[in-house]
Amino acid sequence: MNISSTFVGTTLKEYRTRITSRDTMNYAAAVDDNNPWYFDDERNGGIVAPPMFSVAVTWPLIENILEYLEADDFPAEVLPTIVHYTEHLEFHRPMSPGSTLTIKGTIAAILPRPAGTHFVLRFDAFDKNAAPVFTEHFGVMMRGVTCTDGGRGEDDLPFAPEDPDIREPLWQAKIHIDPLRPFTYDGCTRIFFPIHTSKQFAHMVGLPGIILQGTATLAYATRELINREAGMNPLALMALSCRFTGMVLPGTDITVELLEKDVREDGTRLFFRVLNEEGQNALRNGYALLTHE
Repeated sequence: MNISSTFVGTTLKEYRTRITSRDTMNYAAAVDDNNPWYFDDERNGGIVAPPMFSVAVTWPLIENILEYLEADDFPAEVLPTIVHYTEHLEFHRPMSPGSTLTIKGTIAAILPRPAGTHFVLRFDAFDKNAAPVFTEHFGVMMRGVTCTDGGRGEDDLPFAPEDPDIREPLWQAKIHIDPLRPFTYDGCTRIFFPIHTSKQFAHMVGLPGIILQGTATLAYATRELINREAGMNPLALMALSCRFTGMVLPGTDITVELLEKDVREDGTRLFFRVLNEEGQNALRNGYALLTHE
């Protein structure tokens, strides 16, 4: 199967959604994040959405990509080959229940890689006053799909660091992934893909069984970073990114590791990874930017 990078720049139809407290609370509950910023509706300023809730906001466009892409000739046959490969989020202002967001999307990059084609969608979320709320670069690997040219868009992608060369992490957090967690995350976030809930489908595509959602793994890591490094203030998180590189099986443990902390005048840069129970990287090139304000 082939795809051309001439699709870079193709836009998606606008998507509009209203955020509710039930949605934002459910997302936090899906990863056992009891931060009062997400649940205490009597706190000054009310509750806010977890930063990772952004991925639930944009999921309907990804799940129904052919309905939103403004390109009738896009090769639909490549879609079953995709796996979530990269994630990058920039947070411009907090999301609050009761607000309405408009999502504008575009194909940001199509790039040849040894394993296939790296395909990146960019989503920009705006509030009712057209002020930016968050920007997401959602990247997938199209396994076995050939990019028929040299690719386009790589220079426009955001910063993606490599893991620092360290021997001992600054801290570790071990988290048990209970057997029902993929189902809980699926139901609370409405991010549905059958490899996370159907053993039969997972076996059909060559997996050992159902696996935890990659965004759930990242959400657990984000929980630890905010609670340990930002004083539990989610508004301090300005950017977040990673590359998904391994499977997490339900009923096993993951370990979040802070590898490096770089404090500068303009913010604190955190470099992290998540290991699965076998000690393999489930998530690597983890990066978070915290503001000092």
